[in-house]
Amino acid sequence: MSTHLHPDLRHVLGLSAKERMEFMDQPRWLGYPLANRVIEVMRGLMEKPSRPRMPNLLLVGDSNNGKTTIVQRFRKQYGEGYVNEDVEPVKPVIVTQAPPSADEKSLYIAVLESFWAPYRPSDPVPKLRYQVIHQLRACHTRLLIIDEFHSLLTGGAVKQRETMNAIKLLCNELMIPIVGVGTQDAVRVLHSDPQHASRFDVVALPKWELNQEFQKLLAGFEKILPLKHPSQLHEPQLATQLHAISGGNLGDLHRLLIECANAAILSGAERIDEKIIQSKSWVRPTRGIREVLL
Repeated sequence: MSTHLHPDLRHVLGLSAKERMEFMDQPRWLGYPLANRVIEVMRGLMEKPSRPRMPNLLLVGDSNNGKTTIVQRFRKQYGEGYVNEDVEPVKPVIVTQAPPSADEKSLYIAVLESFWAPYRPSDPVPKLRYQVIHQLRACHTRLLIIDEFHSLLTGGAVKQRETMNAIKLLCNELMIPIVGVGTQDAVRVLHSDPQHASRFDVVALPKWELNQEFQKLLAGFEKILPLKHPSQLHEPQLATQLHAISGGNLGDLHRLLIECANAAILSGAERIDEKIIQSKSWVRPTRGIREVLL
């Protein structure tokens, strides 16, 4: 009866309706081919031997389309901190967020915050730069990931160049790769200087098309939704409906499926069908804005 669920999750069917709905709100990794390839690319960067000009990566895609989830999965797999044989703290991967606007000092502060390292915001830029380099080196960091990379477009051209030059300096001084993560606008950051563009490979996470890969994705989702009966989400009719509402955006699809699964549990249907999908309060997102009818 529960063979449609992943074997590790079949026990969840024994929980109450409330507990099953709470279970679906917990973060859960659902791998798919492109996400797995991106993780492998980042792992490859992390394992490259140090050299003066390290390769970098820029991961871009629409908002809410799975970029941050991939980064979190990568950090969990390969970036967990530990103490080495010399009793030194090791943080192989540091994930930080770009400042709200291009600013070298704010970038250094963001990195130090990721370490929970003490610092004085009033310190001059050179001192903060030294502290960041020392911290990354002392913790044997192998990869620096900067999320919200497109934020560096905000601010004047001079500030943008200064911040990008600071990133280049960190890469050169520490001889570690840097991964930027952001929307498609992040590519424009690289155009501020040909040297920056030549250092970064760009990988895009496109919206999902209505094809066999999308159907496989839906089949994967069905394996983690704790419903007592199979929904056959990958079947053409349901797949077409779900794609039309989500627009091929992974985050919107995830939220839609959770809402549909909650409705299926509360109604006692225990499966997602065409009627449940049509009854939801979602409308197709317009320019990234979801309108909910209450």
